[in-house]
Amino acid sequence: MKLIFKIAKAELRNLFYSPIAWFLTIAFIVECAFSYTKLINQYASQQEMGGMGLQYMRQLTYSVFTSQFGLFGGIMQNLYLYIPLLTMGLISREINGGTISLLYSSPVKIREIVFGKYLAMMVYSFILLFVIGIFMMAGIFDIKSADYGMLLAAALGFYLLLCAYSAIGLFMSSLTSYQIVAAVSTFVMIGILSYIGTLWQGINFVRDLTYFLSLSGRTHHMLGGLITTKDVIYFIVIVYIFLGLTIYKLQSGRETKPWYVSAGRYIAIVVFALIIGYISSRPSLIGYWDTTTNQDNTLTPNAQQIIKELGKDKLEITVYNNFLDNYSWFGLPEQRNEYLERWEPYLRFKTDIDFHYVSYYDTPLALGYDLFGSYKGKTMKQIAEQRAKGSDLKLSAFETPEQIHKEIDLKPEMNRFVMKLTYKGRSTFLRVFNDQMTWPSETEVSAAFKRLLQANMPVIGFVTGDGERKTSKKGDREYKTVTTDKTSRYALINQGFNVDTLSLSTQEIPDNIKALVIADPQSELSAVAIQKIQAYIAKGGNLLIAGESGRQQMLNPLLKTLGVQLMNGMLEQESEDYAPTLVLPHLTKAAIGFSKSLDRPSVDTLPVSMNGVAGLSYHDTSGFHAQPLLVTKAGAVTNTMKRNPDLDIVNNKEDANAGQAGGITVSSGGYARAVHVMSVGGEKLQKFGAKSLVKPSALTPKNTNTSKDTFITALALTRQIGGKQQRIIISGDADLLSNSELGRYEPQVANFYFSTALFSWLDYGEFPVNTSRPDAKDNRVTVSTDHVAFLKIIYIYILPGLILIFSAVFLIRRKRK
Repeated sequence: MKLIFKIAKAELRNLFYSPIAWFLTIAFIVECAFSYTKLINQYASQQEMGGMGLQYMRQLTYSVFTSQFGLFGGIMQNLYLYIPLLTMGLISREINGGTISLLYSSPVKIREIVFGKYLAMMVYSFILLFVIGIFMMAGIFDIKSADYGMLLAAALGFYLLLCAYSAIGLFMSSLTSYQIVAAVSTFVMIGILSYIGTLWQGINFVRDLTYFLSLSGRTHHMLGGLITTKDVIYFIVIVYIFLGLTIYKLQSGRETKPWYVSAGRYIAIVVFALIIGYISSRPSLIGYWDTTTNQDNTLTPNAQQIIKELGKDKLEITVYNNFLDNYSWFGLPEQRNEYLERWEPYLRFKTDIDFHYVSYYDTPLALGYDLFGSYKGKTMKQIAEQRAKGSDLKLSAFETPEQIHKEIDLKPEMNRFVMKLTYKGRSTFLRVFNDQMTWPSETEVSAAFKRLLQANMPVIGFVTGDGERKTSKKGDREYKTVTTDKTSRYALINQGFNVDTLSLSTQEIPDNIKALVIADPQSELSAVAIQKIQAYIAKGGNLLIAGESGRQQMLNPLLKTLGVQLMNGMLEQESEDYAPTLVLPHLTKAAIGFSKSLDRPSVDTLPVSMNGVAGLSYHDTSGFHAQPLLVTKAGAVTNTMKRNPDLDIVNNKEDANAGQAGGITVSSGGYARAVHVMSVGGEKLQKFGAKSLVKPSALTPKNTNTSKDTFITALALTRQIGGKQQRIIISGDADLLSNSELGRYEPQVANFYFSTALFSWLDYGEFPVNTSRPDAKDNRVTVSTDHVAFLKIIYIYILPGLILIFSAVFLIRRKRK
């Protein structure tokens, strides 16, 4: 061991007695300084400007240090340029100078020589780690509540990558007497190891081996704050391979052995390393350490609990991949390892998931364009053959339409890429979605797992028969997007709900209905329907009632029993860009409390779009506690007596008295007061009594002042009945859940979040599964742009300048000696 340290010390002396080590160290400092100060100045400037930009300042530790464009991300992309320049002379210098013969004849063992030189590189790598550690410490002071764990994990990944590059460079240096050739060979070998993970991915066994050997993305987990035994062992194996090859290469110069003996040694090293790597990458043998503050790389407690309930029973996931579908690349053999990586967070807690893959070709039913029109005159088989040839695949690897039809009917899934989950005789489908994220998130996966565990999923029943909004239609006014659209992530069926329809004229309301939805009937509800609904309410059933201006008389008889009325007329909001019928009320604190998805700075200030909305008035609520959910801004909205231009039904006089004055006790935030509700010329909704005991903010959205001309457009009613809280939501507009409003891009609205929150509240929060995480605390910087300018001078000029002066004096004195 002493000899190893002596050799390492001598090698470090050689490194720093030449300008190359000093030059690379200074260049590394300057590169780190430029990257860090640029990023920290960017966020300091964004913070000083304020406004909407502050909403995007989150997880700054990740953004500044470990993201693709962060300090570590940028440095690691260029790291291969540093190490070969240092390792190129480690052994080639000995070979070129003839001193290798002296080493062979000395009592020093070959492995001691190799370990000593490699130890020297480990020390120099630690110096580079110390340099980047300077900026890590700066980040801890410059970023509010920086995530220390993420930084330490990233530093470990950085150091292991340096050690791997050093081992590769050491081996390449042993192959030639020319240092330049050794450096170029190191570049090439690093490139090969980075690229090898994309080779032969269509061959099952070879795919696993080449993917394991790949350097590409090996530090990805550690940069994100997740340390796994699989990744750590990988770097150890790479170091073992190249140090072992170096030892045997030098050993062959000392002794004479047949070529097959030498080749056998090399093969044995590689094979043994691959065996270790293969075993260590088995899901049941991988250890995980999430170093992040909020455990960002770990499933949330709710998701973990659901997986725990699955127990040790077998879970099978079968991929059905239609080669002609837009998302077929998910299921191609070349993408198999990336597919499994997406499941790694779940394999961490259930290691025995069994994956199966079925590839086929059939007519895609949700392609978005005419497939046969794009391939005129060709049959489906000919189209598949042409695509397979272009993708360098064999059509024989895909099942024909006839074969897949015998196995399973995928038409209900529109012949898209889909995963079938099977567990203890139950099965459900997990889908990909038409959005930027595409892949199902932890929420959708958890909902699918829960479907396998529960025999009875919550059912949302939609009333039909009187022209109500339909759950199966794609028209602007319909409700398919929010209910049954399998390509929509936030559709109820993808969030754990079952959706059913029922006609109250011919059907009874089933006991398994979690919530009943009555959305904009176009004709008056029959006495039988009202009787069934009232009986459902009397039993404590949850309900969502959505009306529409111009059709107030259809629902007011029913709403009258709840003490609520749709006001005459239609609310209008003046706008330079949009029709006055588009009203944009804001969320109240009560509405924001429905879901954590609403209680976020970027969401809780967004309005909800309501096109053609009637105001709500209420008085005697029959024991229900009323809470406004959506309220217009003071003075921004007026109530006109115009008929909704989108409706063909003229207002009748049945609700002429809607909104007349009455008394109601409304509470919010622990206060209560009497509110007088009245309609004066259709323009006033509320007039607060002089003896108010409630804070004015109780009936207004967040950051909105109370005014007489604010209108309530949605409210919630609650009461205790039968040992549970009954929940009812009433909206003056049915369009807020419609396909058109959920697809609205401008103005930016919260309809998607709000619609999900409504059904979550009606379901008592069971679905969607809550997989939210605490907000990251590292959302601000503690420095100003002026201070960053000062830091630039220190990091970019003074610190490298001092090292340059020191190195110059050191080298000059050394030369004189």
